[in-house]
Amino acid sequence: MSVNSKRVFYVKYLANPIYIDILKARSDVRLDRIENESPEDFYAPILNAAHVYQIGAARDELAPHFHVDAAFLKRTPNLLLVSSNGVDPVDVEACTDAGVLVVNQSGGNAHSVAEHALAMMLTLSKRIIQSDRKLRREANVNRNELVGNEVEHKTVGIIGLGNVGRRIAALCKGLLGMKVLAYDPYLTAEVMAERGGEKVELDELLRRADFVSISCPLDKKSRNMISTHEFALMQPHAYFITTARGFIHDEDALLQALRDKRIAGAGLDVWSKEPPPPEHPLLQFDNVLASPHTAGVTIEARQNMGRIAAEQVLDTLDGKRPPRIINPEVWPVYAERFKQAFGVTPG
Repeated sequence: MSVNSKRVFYVKYLANPIYIDILKARSDVRLDRIENESPEDFYAPILNAAHVYQIGAARDELAPHFHVDAAFLKRTPNLLLVSSNGVDPVDVEACTDAGVLVVNQSGGNAHSVAEHALAMMLTLSKRIIQSDRKLRREANVNRNELVGNEVEHKTVGIIGLGNVGRRIAALCKGLLGMKVLAYDPYLTAEVMAERGGEKVELDELLRRADFVSISCPLDKKSRNMISTHEFALMQPHAYFITTARGFIHDEDALLQALRDKRIAGAGLDVWSKEPPPPEHPLLQFDNVLASPHTAGVTIEARQNMGRIAAEQVLDTLDGKRPPRIINPEVWPVYAERFKQAFGVTPG
């Protein structure tokens, strides 16, 4: 394969510089960087020649014309692979229609996200956020007004028992002695038991859990999955935690549930607009713990994600079948397009 014959590009940023280091070690791979503000006469030739697009997961950090949709794919006729930390800015169906493989780096930040969810649960349960705010606002704080709860023997309901969910289950069950319920329509009861959770339906989970933790991907089925009906099923002392994706929960419905004191509070790492503006109504509650989609943002997770992404891209360009395919049904069409591009059929 000739020098720089395999073309990869990204926009604005990568998870970690290790991605560049790994790709630079390959003389047959050219890596291009585009900025959100790059003029079209600069980025158009890059898009036209590209075989791989390494795309970030934060939809609001990426200029709309670099989101992967049908219009974008018309400008990338040679594109074979979209590699993303998350698929928020990627229309997977449009990629499938175009014969483009979509992969992610699932599991690369599982420990980081799970620890963040657990930190939110403990902070809310022990009322640390309210205590901190009172101390900053008031003199002579009465600690008896800040009585919290232990989490031992409480029930956590985990929605989505994949890489992150199973890690939350392990921490909650093994470290804290909690009972774990789980809802995941894609896993059997046996598999969920192996991952530390008791399989239940969503409504039952919501009724029984002291903490509801969201760790499922965003797709058509999960969009607005937690709305008015679901918040009404939760116990008044229960907390809602999400470290997954915005739009899985209905922010207006959550706002109303908090106003009506139907639930005890919430820990929110993901939003419909990221980051949320300071005047966002959910940020006005002292029983809401907020972070700007940073659950998976640690030094260790970023390095792991960068390494996984780079290695998977290179394996795919070398004709191997990557392990984290989002749209496996596209493989026959993709394989034919790959053969046309590089003269070999991928394995």
